[in-house]
Amino acid sequence: MDCYKTVQREAVDEFIEKRSRFIGYCKPVTTEAEALAFINEKKTKHWDAKHNVYAYILRDGQIKRYSDDGEPQGTAGVPTLEVLQKSGITDVVVVVTRYFGGVLLGAGGLVRAYSHGAKIAIEAAEIITMEQSYLCLLSCDYNQYGKVSALIPQCDGVIDDTVFQDNVTVKFHIAVDKFKHFIKLLADATCGDIEPEILGKQYFSNES
Repeated sequence: MDCYKTVQREAVDEFIEKRSRFIGYCKPVTTEAEALAFINEKKTKHWDAKHNVYAYILRDGQIKRYSDDGEPQGTAGVPTLEVLQKSGITDVVVVVTRYFGGVLLGAGGLVRAYSHGAKIAIEAAEIITMEQSYLCLLSCDYNQYGKVSALIPQCDGVIDDTVFQDNVTVKFHIAVDKFKHFIKLLADATCGDIEPEILGKQYFSNES
């Protein structure tokens, strides 16, 4: 998988439905331990709430979990999970806390309320696309540095660090699917003098 969608940051939003207060939380996570820690944090914070419904999806192991947390089966956890799935996001956890306002919402009303709570939390956290990128290192002389430093962002790469010594050492990352094009342009610009070293792979937001 060269790319996937997740959320950019931890976020919260809320609304009132027939006097019940719904608070939607969302956070990017990469492990089940992180997801459970976030859920427990919100349960502790809102210990006095009637329900703390949650759902999360992880790339590692293709894990999908949810809980109705006392709401009628199928009216809370599943709708929350379905919002995550329809959004196409992963490595994410959502908690929707409900403070009961004394008015029953009915099964349909609960489904709509928890779906909305998840939706506004995800919107507040902002969906982003993560692209698999090569972590690269190259060295050049000072005369070549201007061309190289311009070429990397031209190919949508990002310079992470630059060290100026006898030569210039540049660390950068660039999307896997754009690397071959970069190599060709680099060879043309430097007469084939520079070949970057690939140090590894990592996912980066294409919004950065």
